[in-house]
Amino acid sequence: MTQGAPAPTPEEDKGGLRTALAGLTTRGRSFLAAGIAAAICAYVLGQSDLLRVGLLLAVLPLVCATVLYRTRYRVAGSRRLSPGRVPAGSEARVHLRMDNVSRLPTGLLMLQDRVPYVLGPRPRFVLDRVEAGGRREVSYRVRSDLRGRYPLGPLQLRLTDPFGMCELTRSFSTYDTLTVIPRVEPLPPVRLSGEAKGYGDGRQRALALAGEDDVIPRGYRHGDDLRRVHWRLTARYGELMVRREEQPQRSRCTVFLDTRGLAFQGAGPDSAFEWAVSGAASTLVHMLERGFSVRLLTDTGSSVPAEGADGFAGASQESADAAGLMMDTLAVIDHSDGTGLSHAYDVLRGGNEGLLVAFFGDLDEEQATVVAKMRQRSGGAVAFLLDSESWVREAADVPGPLDKSEERLRMLREAGWTALKVPRGAGLADLWRQADRQRMGIGAGSGTEGRS
Repeated sequence: MTQGAPAPTPEEDKGGLRTALAGLTTRGRSFLAAGIAAAICAYVLGQSDLLRVGLLLAVLPLVCATVLYRTRYRVAGSRRLSPGRVPAGSEARVHLRMDNVSRLPTGLLMLQDRVPYVLGPRPRFVLDRVEAGGRREVSYRVRSDLRGRYPLGPLQLRLTDPFGMCELTRSFSTYDTLTVIPRVEPLPPVRLSGEAKGYGDGRQRALALAGEDDVIPRGYRHGDDLRRVHWRLTARYGELMVRREEQPQRSRCTVFLDTRGLAFQGAGPDSAFEWAVSGAASTLVHMLERGFSVRLLTDTGSSVPAEGADGFAGASQESADAAGLMMDTLAVIDHSDGTGLSHAYDVLRGGNEGLLVAFFGDLDEEQATVVAKMRQRSGGAVAFLLDSESWVREAADVPGPLDKSEERLRMLREAGWTALKVPRGAGLADLWRQADRQRMGIGAGSGTEGRS
């Protein structure tokens, strides 16, 4: 971000005296008041020497304010975030750079950047005289335990005179945005049931067994390798035809996040909902790193990414962009007003979803039945159930009624889910291994496996 410090506009010039007087410091106002008082006393007492002193005291701050207001410093400012996307609880560094692009040296400059209170105190810097064509660089750190998107800026530049009589503030116009994403926990590689193995070797073998006459051709495009030209079909169609590219099938994974407000209790970075958001982010990153086509699905039926093959993140070169898009979505995701999971079920029953990893809040019997049906369209399903009431109860250290989540776990396991209860303070990596052990102990049914 680069910008220039604005000079006074014609509208500001019209109210120059008012603006200059508003910028008087406590010292400047004191000098002005003392000068006026001395002038009044000199008039009443008939003391001409006192009148001269009073005029000097009163004129000095006015002259300083006028000179400072008419100062035409040309200063360019820039801000750089390192990094621009940071996990919750981690620090980011903001680098500020000021360049004097005018032919005159500046006076004492006070630089201030506006930041939300959750990122820390407002940074302030005092810059000494900057020579013509010179620059000054400063930096500060920001940190937030709460995910979200936070604006930084605009920069404010305070000008002051050598006597400290007046201060004027010039504001830049632009700002940057710091994205605080959920915490991501590295997950161990385990074997969970999925849709396909690797990148679909079986599909490549099917193409190899088809024979040349069964290959689906397409027209020649600029840049195609001439070695892929199918001469027999070219002679038949009368134009250059090339063999179809073999596109290996990527294993799919849908990460489902329950965002219903009524399914979660409590708030803050240690709440059950924040654990679920962090778990979904960790799973997305883990699956993308292992070559899966991944998408994020919520109870509202919205899918990220919304474009591509069936809404999944497509080619490998798009994985980084897809990961950034999904993490940006999780950075600002909040509770929904929905009461059920039917919208998500309608999306899931549209096709084979491969591996389904879900993070649920409190489930009543009706919604547990809907979740059980979700298993029918997936090659493997892993559910993490967060009883948010128990999280709040444990945080308050108050005994509560008998836990009712065991019945929901039993219903999901009977439907074929690998379902685990998430206690307060549990680590996702340990639960990930426990899900693999549970699947092996249950002997999950038919279907191939994919390393995830």
